[in-house]
Amino acid sequence: MSAANKYSDFCLFLQEMKEKLLGKSPEELKTVAQAAGLPAFAAKQIAEWMYVKRAKSFAEMTNISKSGREKLAELYELGVSAPVGIAQSSDGTKKYLFQVEISPLASLGRNDNDKYIESVMIPDEDRKTLCVSSQAGCKMGCKFCMTGRQGFHGNLEPADILNQFISIDESAVLTNAVFMGMGEPLDNTDNVLRAIEVLTAPWGFAWSPKRVTLSTIGVLPSLRRYLDESRCHLAISIHNPFQDERLELMPVQKAWPVAEVIRMLKDYDWTAQRRVSFEYTMFAGWNDDRRHADALARLLRDIECRVNLIRFHRIPDFPYECASPRAMEAFRDRLNSLGVTCTIRASRGEDILAACGMLAGKHNK
Repeated sequence: MSAANKYSDFCLFLQEMKEKLLGKSPEELKTVAQAAGLPAFAAKQIAEWMYVKRAKSFAEMTNISKSGREKLAELYELGVSAPVGIAQSSDGTKKYLFQVEISPLASLGRNDNDKYIESVMIPDEDRKTLCVSSQAGCKMGCKFCMTGRQGFHGNLEPADILNQFISIDESAVLTNAVFMGMGEPLDNTDNVLRAIEVLTAPWGFAWSPKRVTLSTIGVLPSLRRYLDESRCHLAISIHNPFQDERLELMPVQKAWPVAEVIRMLKDYDWTAQRRVSFEYTMFAGWNDDRRHADALARLLRDIECRVNLIRFHRIPDFPYECASPRAMEAFRDRLNSLGVTCTIRASRGEDILAACGMLAGKHNK
């Protein structure tokens, strides 16, 4: 396709694209209400319908005039869309597939705007946790991750992130959220922080920040901002304490060395109560021996934290296997003996490709 045709398609896309309301604050919705010929107080009503009542269409907003609802639908999109696929694991985990429209501005100028992302609902006794995606694909290129292998296709807007909470069967009974799905959340910082604001604001979902955890490989330019602007929990994907070995499987080690991430965390003023954890995927013969456990304990010295050991889930054309249960238990026990709290995370949803590192946004047509 010629450059002129690409530009023409881009302009047409922008003309046809309606602004999504999901993710807007009540203050921002005042402009929306005005554009639809509604009084200013309608902004609060729209916000309540979206975030408290979880409306899926403008037609449901019955305390707004019919003409006002019709004008809203003419000018805007609500931003709510049903999943296009659902898979359920034998352990009760459910994986939802969503189709998202990525604008050329958010997808490095590509014209193939329709992409698919996945989110995972994990039940555990009285808890129901949603594993949320923040990007279609990922730039980070971790070699053991299916999402990273597909490359980057675009950032999700706040509406696309929040839609994952609203459009699943368990929307009303979710207890927790982890930004550990497709993408690197701190590579989409503005949109992720806006989604978190909606989740935790009194006018939004009104969740406690303690119900939300964000996982990152350690994007230093955005990590401090996340800590400053939210009170949610933090998880760092570390996977190896030795910098040269970490670089073998995680190219981001070159841009943001884990030692610098740890140094920033040690220097940060932790006045807000929040949990800091480190995610450590176990590979047989690569990072699962006492040498690695001891180095990890030294690296994390003076940080009040927890280490979660994660079983590696086999993916095609990758040379490593998961560490044995005995090796994982020995690693855990060694860290605990050295004063670092460590647990082995239960693996969930592997039979439907919903476990850690397996999300690929595949749509089987």
